[in-house]
Amino acid sequence: MDKNSISRIRKELEGCVGKRIQLKANKGRKKTFVREGIIENAYPSIFTVKFENDYHSVRKASYSYTDILTHTVEIKLLPSSYDNVAL
Repeated sequence: MDKNSISRIRKELEGCVGKRIQLKANKGRKKTFVREGIIENAYPSIFTVKFENDYHSVRKASYSYTDILTHTVEIKLLPSSYDNVAL
């Protein structure tokens, strides 16, 4: 793996901290997880995303930058009009 790619992904995600995203994660055996959330923090090896469900309980999940590099996790930045919606 190219370390420059991972560091580039990390820098891009550091700039998106606090922004609303749509995250699509491959859970294996043709199962996918698609949710909207907010990037909470970007650490040296991982980043965390805060999700809220229909019952207003907060769930946090962490993913590695390698997950994005290997396309296990896909992130799509949502328009800024979605930022006004409270989580």
